[in-house]
This record gives sequence, structure tokens and C-alpha cells, in this order.
Amino acid sequence: MPSELLRNPAFNRFWISRSASGFAYHMTAVALGWQVYAITGDVFDLGLVGLVEFLPQLLLTLVVGQMADRLDRGRIVCVCQALQGLALALLLAGNHGGWLGVGGIFACVALIGASRAFETPSMQALLPTLAPPALFPRMLAFSASVWKTAMILGPAMGGLLYMAGPGAVYGAGTALFLGGAVVAAGIPRAGRPKGQPPATLSAALEGLRFIRKRPAIFGAISLDLFSVLLGGATALLPVYAHDILGTGPAGLGLMRAAPSIGALAMSVHLTRRPLSRRVGRTMFAAVAVFGGCTIVFGLSRWLPLSVAALALLGASDMVSVVIRSSLVQLDTPDALRGRVSAVNAVFIGTSNQLGDFESGLTAALFGTVGAVVAGGCGTLCVVALWMLLFPELARRDALAGEEAQAFPS
Repeated sequence: MPSELLRNPAFNRFWISRSASGFAYHMTAVALGWQVYAITGDVFDLGLVGLVEFLPQLLLTLVVGQMADRLDRGRIVCVCQALQGLALALLLAGNHGGWLGVGGIFACVALIGASRAFETPSMQALLPTLAPPALFPRMLAFSASVWKTAMILGPAMGGLLYMAGPGAVYGAGTALFLGGAVVAAGIPRAGRPKGQPPATLSAALEGLRFIRKRPAIFGAISLDLFSVLLGGATALLPVYAHDILGTGPAGLGLMRAAPSIGALAMSVHLTRRPLSRRVGRTMFAAVAVFGGCTIVFGLSRWLPLSVAALALLGASDMVSVVIRSSLVQLDTPDALRGRVSAVNAVFIGTSNQLGDFESGLTAALFGTVGAVVAGGCGTLCVVALWMLLFPELARRDALAGEEAQAFPS
């Protein structure tokens, strides 16, 4: 981490809290999936776990954005992480007492989903208030590297702990969530926006209106949405491992980890060498590389090439994520960051959820290879079309535009 960030106690608390939350979340996801499948033996129920978690985020979009713009964002993060710790404590108690069923698991998952619906936009809106705008790209890249590390190591830790039973995972997750909440409680109250909007439907929709009126922001968010929607191949990795590459579980694990490893490496690079010029063209180039790597992976019959394509795919996606997130946060006035971040979070969640559905549907219609290759080609077409539809984004030079808000004194 650059020395400027190391000397920032507020940011140190932020990334420690985010790290604890990330590890707890990804550890728990492994245990929840295994336990639900062990109880019911129905693959459909595994899909319901993700749906039950996502629905609160979708339904609460307008509410969470207003809350993040009316209340202290650091305190929201603290409360949300404490509630997620409570959900895991209930799972731990139910598992230990022998009264935990699928209904109880889904109820706790819904509580986790609702808490994350508030936590995610609050964290996104809080980050730009912790340091001057010039340091924001580095902070964002480092924060992303923390999350990607949790995505890589969290499931592995969850799998190892699950060998001692799901209670071991829930206990460790509870401790991490509560520890993160304690750390978040110490973040200085710089995260509270100065203006407090009225709690009206019109104010709740202001985030959507703001995004629609800013071509660079709207173009960046929608470009990410459609590229992930079309180019995502994660849901089909088990088919590639079993039927196409013939690698088995070990190869599947390697392929699942490859995009996160590539993204982590890129985020570390961007922490030390942040993007400064031609960010619009760089974003379009990164998404084009994402689409190209998807095509290469779809056609590959050699595991090392497939893993390399997935790693480069993850690295290019990280470039796009950093640019998009920087544009959204730096071009948005602080009083609107919560509502804009809430909309952005729904776009991201929708692209991931619907991307898996789209992959499965097109694979059923055109075959697995045809679906992945078509998705990569579709991503390249989206890049070409978006460059025509959003010339302001293509011409964007710096991450911080003229409307970027000055760092609060």
C-alpha cells in the first residue's frame, strides 16, 4: 500500500472492516451452499440461496440510497456488519441445537442480503470521503484487491473449516463480522453528507435521474452491465471442467480462482500505478479484452490456455471496475453518492445474476461452447456500439471530471 494511504487511519479502518466482512461473507457462502444441498439434495435450492439474498437488494434500492445520503455511512456499515454477525450467530445456535432447517437458513440469508443491501452502497459512498480525490483511484484499487483476496481465500478457508462442521464456519464468520463492525465504528464521522434530502419518492429517484443525465456515468455502468451479462462464463465452468477439458474438481477450482487472481494482480498494479489519462478509451479497450478472452476460453481445449484466458479476463475486468467506480464516485456530489451507489450496486448484482441465467439459457439453446463464444462476440459488439452511443465516455481523459467534489475540510 502507498505510504499516503498507510498514514490515513480512517482508510485503514475502512479496509480492515471491508476485509473482515469480505472473508466472513465468502466463507459463509460455502457453508450455506453445502448445508442446504446436504439437507434437501435439490440443486434448485442452491439457486434459491442466491435469489433470496439478491431480492432484498433489488427491493430496497430506493430506501438504502436515501439512508446512505441521510445518515452517517460509517455507522450504517457498522450496524449492517453487526446484523450479519447476528444472522450467523443464529445459524450457529440452530446448528448446535439441532433445530436449524432450510426455512431458518433462508431467513438468515434474507437478513444477510438485506444488511448487504445497505452496507454495499454505504461503503461505496464512504470511500471518496476518506482522502483527497487524487488518492481515490489508489484507494479504490487497494480496496478492490482486499475484496478479491477475500474472494480467493475466503471459500478455501470456509471449505477447510467446514470439515469440522458448518458450525465452525458460522462461528468464525460471526467473529469476523462483529470484529469488522467494531473497527467500522471507529471510522471518523466524515462519511455523513452535509445536506439531508427529504424522504420522498422524488428524492429516492434522484440517483436514477442523475445517472441518466450524465452520459459518462450512464455509459460506464451500462457497458459493465451488458459486458458481464453477455460475456460471463462462470456458470458454465463445471461443464468445461467435466466435459470439455476433462480436468475434474481440481481443474474446476483452478479455473474458478483464475479470474480473481488476475483481478488481484491488476488491482495491486493499479494501486502503485493508478490510471491518469485516456481513461475512457482504456475502459473500452479493457472490456474488449474481456470479450476477446471470453472467446479464447470458449474455444480452448487446453487447461493452461483456459486458465490464462480467465486470468487475463479478470485483470481486464478489474481495469473496467476501477474506472467505472471512480467515475461514479468522483463525478457524483457527496449528497447523492448513496443513492447513485445503490443504483450502481443493483446494476452490478443484476448483471451477475442474470449473466448466469443467460449463460445457462444460451448453452441449452446453442451448446456450451457456442454460448460462451457468442457471449464474447456480443461483448465486442457492445463495445463498438457503446463507443458510438456514448462519445463523452470515449473522450473522457481523467478520472476526476470538472464536477468532482473537493475533499471536505
